[in-house]
Amino acid sequence: MSVTNLETRNNSIEPDSYHQERVDLAAVFRWTARMNMHESVANHFSLAVSDDGTKFLVNPRGRHFSRIRASELLLLDANDDTTMDQPNAPDPTAWCIHGAMHRKLPQARCLLHVHPKYATALASLEDSSMPPIDQNTARYYGRVAIDDGFGGMGLGDEAERLTTTLGNKSVLLMGNHGVMVTATTVSQAFDELYYYERACETLITALSTGRKLRVMPDEIAQLTAQQWMDYPDDELHLNAIKEILDEEEPDYRT
Repeated sequence: MSVTNLETRNNSIEPDSYHQERVDLAAVFRWTARMNMHESVANHFSLAVSDDGTKFLVNPRGRHFSRIRASELLLLDANDDTTMDQPNAPDPTAWCIHGAMHRKLPQARCLLHVHPKYATALASLEDSSMPPIDQNTARYYGRVAIDDGFGGMGLGDEAERLTTTLGNKSVLLMGNHGVMVTATTVSQAFDELYYYERACETLITALSTGRKLRVMPDEIAQLTAQQWMDYPDDELHLNAIKEILDEEEPDYRT
């Protein structure tokens, strides 16, 4: 089946030319599954492809992260009220959360929402803050919004509320839920997600010892966070992932 026909079947707005965007997003789905940061056939990644951010790619309902192909990604319009009435409609929570985000936050081009082990453990604590105890945790110093208003699965008002909670931050730790990472590109978003989960793992492991944490002074944490921003390697990270996938499961590109 051609890409164009598959997109029409999968609730697409129109034939598109977003091949590279599709490939990058498909690669991130596959790698997230390898890292066991996905959950069953739930969780969703999306990428805005229009200038205003309202047209976006997202994974189809019920498709496992480890099997997603570039051509299978749905192309949706956040302003289309008939989306959920169409054949092959997306998952309702994907439509509500990602649709609201792309409709209201055009700067958040790529949205990665998962329930990984350590980030979700942190989201389950009364104090979900991340003190800077190593260079990975310091990367997120002052950059994480914490949502403490969980009101059930991300439908209706819950989804709309999350857009306000995120504000100008790049990471939204969703209390009692999981994490949402935002960025301008797929490579930036995945790099943020990867290191955030690693940072959560370090923090949860350190907390499990019961011993006092060695927390950096604010000025050192701020310096380290800025150094991370000044030393981007997200494209190299994603390129390395795609090199492995090209050898081991190249069908992600199709």
